[in-house]
Amino acid sequence: MNLTERRKAATQLEIARAAASLFAKGGSDATTAEAIAERAGVSLRTFYRYFRTKQEAVAPLLSFGARRWQELLAAVPKDVPLPDALTRAAEQAMADAETATAESLEWTRGLLRAASGDPALAAVWARVNHDSEQRLAPLLADRTGSTPDALDVRLAAAAATAAIRVAVETWALDDTPTAQATPVAELAAGAMRTLTAGLRP
Repeated sequence: MNLTERRKAATQLEIARAAASLFAKGGSDATTAEAIAERAGVSLRTFYRYFRTKQEAVAPLLSFGARRWQELLAAVPKDVPLPDALTRAAEQAMADAETATAESLEWTRGLLRAASGDPALAAVWARVNHDSEQRLAPLLADRTGSTPDALDVRLAAAAATAAIRVAVETWALDDTPTAQATPVAELAAGAMRTLTAGLRP
């Protein structure tokens, strides 16, 4: 990205973080676009330049994790079997998330809990996962010598994306105290191993 694009992405992410913190603290209904803009230190006009609704403002933050695990997958040597590569990347991405600040983890948990009662926020989460699936297909095609629109590649991309989604949602909706809860990295790795069991020779 050039400098302008980097600045734009940084502003979007700052707004997303502000929105996430407010959603996590007070829920969707109690959060306004004005409050998000104020927390992010931008004008309301700037907010609406980047996002149409308050729910859409969290999309960059939710997308960040998906992009991270795909980057990790791309970095796994191609001689590593696909099931192992998927599991390794998923576990590492979630482990990275767990080393983030406790505040960031609570933002994510609060967002996904709020999505269960907010159709607009749930739609943003669904779109983030759909976009992630679309970006994953070329990576899988490259590793398998196929094409992104091949049926088996599209199925694998959809299934792998769903495995990550379900693992993160399971973690977010668990009321067990953090110190006693199953780590999200363990949930993600387990979901991916279950998914890819049928892909092994």
